[in-house]
Amino acid sequence: MDLKKNCIPQTVNKIHLTAVCGTGMGALACMLRDMGYSVSGSDQKVYPPMSTFLIQKGIGIQEGFCAENIAHAPDLVIIGNAVRKDNPEVAAVYEMGLPFCSMPQALNHFAAYGKKTLLITGTHGKTTTSALLAWVLFHAGLDPSFMIGGILKNFNSNYRLGNGEYIVIEGDEYDTAFFDKGPKLMHYRPSVAALTSIEFDHADIFTDLNHVNRIFKGFVDALPADSTLVAFDRDANIDQLVSNGTTHVVRYGRQATSSWRLGEVSISPPWIHFEVFKHGKPFGHFQSGLPGEHNLFNTLAVIAMANAIGIGAQDIAKALTRFESIKRRQEIRGVKRGITVMDDFAHHPTAVKETIRAVKPFYPNGRLIAVFEPRTNTSMRNVFQGVYPAAFDGADMICIRKPPLLEKIPADQRFSSEKLVQDLKNRGKTAWFFPDTAPIIDFLASEAKPDDLILIMSNGGFDNIHERLLNLL
Repeated sequence: MDLKKNCIPQTVNKIHLTAVCGTGMGALACMLRDMGYSVSGSDQKVYPPMSTFLIQKGIGIQEGFCAENIAHAPDLVIIGNAVRKDNPEVAAVYEMGLPFCSMPQALNHFAAYGKKTLLITGTHGKTTTSALLAWVLFHAGLDPSFMIGGILKNFNSNYRLGNGEYIVIEGDEYDTAFFDKGPKLMHYRPSVAALTSIEFDHADIFTDLNHVNRIFKGFVDALPADSTLVAFDRDANIDQLVSNGTTHVVRYGRQATSSWRLGEVSISPPWIHFEVFKHGKPFGHFQSGLPGEHNLFNTLAVIAMANAIGIGAQDIAKALTRFESIKRRQEIRGVKRGITVMDDFAHHPTAVKETIRAVKPFYPNGRLIAVFEPRTNTSMRNVFQGVYPAAFDGADMICIRKPPLLEKIPADQRFSSEKLVQDLKNRGKTAWFFPDTAPIIDFLASEAKPDDLILIMSNGGFDNIHERLLNLL
């Protein structure tokens, strides 16, 4: 396959995005439109809210992939990582000899050029940490740009074009495109980067934890010598990667030897109060509305990164109290009959465990009812079959749905929701299996009581379960 046209020409006016409705691609399309480019797009799954959002931005969207979508001969075609090489638009790109690139290439060229990149990487916490950092910079008057994998409530957007010198980017370890199987995060050259955690995930592209470690090692080794890496101090995988690197490394967490250390913590709903030490000396007292120890560490990473570019403790503290969080991260969708319905993106066992652990103290008078839909390419595989049961230990009741797209996974690799429920029962938990969404809604409407928290975890829409349940309640 000829890759000579994998480039961005000097003069660009018309840009087409193949697979435009993804979170990152949609944000990039809007960025480019705001910068004055003529933007079009296509996707095989065109539906709200992304389709509506793009149309409101004046971006024409074509349903489905076909050569006619690029018959207007755009100056550049940006190809999403979900697009395969046998896509008809890809074939047309080669036939017409059109320049093309990946999303990270385009983001670097158009939005990040001339700016200092602040990059958040790691298996967990990327979206929350990136969003909080972007807000702290904005609140401090630094007018940042950002592109993040979740909708920031403070901006009602997952992207922003600012005039300041910084851009905040969520650095995904997933592969870049069919013509570039390296991770997206390798395309960025940050001035300051954070590494929050390393665990096995994305079982559809990574073979095991060693494979994931190699990806992050490549990233750490490639960091510019004048950059700073802010790295979590309670992760053995991170310890191995940063021990012999040439980059300036700043550790954060609980270790006494770390540059940034979390001090005393107290919970007074809806706030968590905590103190922070810098190089062993008090840096400040803060309060945050983000529940859970994992979010305290995410916040500590933000404090370290913000201070590294000159933002002081008082400005950081003010920003933390005014951060409105992110949609689909412990987001309260509604309260009916005294029953709270919460939406969360958790799908990895660690994320499930930490999310349950984080929110439970805020609902001490009722039960935590966990509702889980295994939907990612990893959670639909049996790679974590034996790990998931312990992740639900903090829940009082558990509802597990059958994976909705299980036929995509080879039969010998498929995750079993029925087995998970049986394993939960063997641990003494109250758990139920459901073949689809409708009976879950009926069950919850009849079973839930005032003061209960219904925590719904999925990386997808889950058949609009939140709104349907609230209507029935």
